[in-house]
Amino acid sequence: MWRTGLFAFVLYLCSGLGITAGAHRLWAHKSYKARLPLRIMLTVFNTIAFQDSVLDWARDHRMHHKYSETDADPHNATRGFFFSHVGWLLVKKHPQIKAKGKTLDMNDLWSDPILRFQKKYYLLLMPLSCFILPTYVPTLWGESLWNAFYVCSIFRYVYVLNVTWFVNSVAHLWGSKPYDRHINPVETKPVSLVVLGEGFHNYHHTFPWDYKTAELGNYSLNFTKLFIDTMARIGWAYDLKTVSADVIEKRVKRTGDGSHGLWGWDDKDVDVEEKEVAQIINPKEE
Repeated sequence: MWRTGLFAFVLYLCSGLGITAGAHRLWAHKSYKARLPLRIMLTVFNTIAFQDSVLDWARDHRMHHKYSETDADPHNATRGFFFSHVGWLLVKKHPQIKAKGKTLDMNDLWSDPILRFQKKYYLLLMPLSCFILPTYVPTLWGESLWNAFYVCSIFRYVYVLNVTWFVNSVAHLWGSKPYDRHINPVETKPVSLVVLGEGFHNYHHTFPWDYKTAELGNYSLNFTKLFIDTMARIGWAYDLKTVSADVIEKRVKRTGDGSHGLWGWDDKDVDVEEKEVAQIINPKEE
């Protein structure tokens, strides 16, 4: 039924936001702040995603940034596509992860009672949120139990897992490096499309505190930014952190690989012919 497909799509967006807007941008990087209703909602979304508790996810992600592409990086991309995509979850953690992980300060997240509650009851909350309710709800409009289980639980869960893992694998291997050519993370628009805006990875590793995780505010490739901006408009999100155009420009010119576009109308390198054919919308009347 179309309602079942729509429900699965909504679950994909919710569980995706639980990772991107929640565990990643809010809790791992503190790139913005959230009021109680939003924190509760994102914790529920994160539990639907079933990618471990926020406390565990954020810990691994902070390790990934602090020790990127070293043995202390949980999904070190220098070990190849398979390892960075899923292999890191199938083997014992490298001793360096355990050794350096002990030095990581997570007190800011442990102080949040919502995250402590999720961690304590995760093995009860996760099956209910990720599998039981998503399977049961479609039966209310006549969907078969098997179809509901396959489409809304299994397929949706596996899909969200793999597109999330693309950020660890694809976005560290193939693409451009307009902001910092000296690091492995790259810009990849296809990944951004399916992971709700997380594929602008060269930018993100250069400026990890930016709530957009990208330079430009194109909502079509950054659904998470749209969500956070919407939450800010209703007062649930605040203190959104970003990077000024001047700082980005200086960084691009200093460490970029040359793939970044030109900087604005008055840039001396802009082609004169391009400026002559440019459209000026709503021009000032003389």
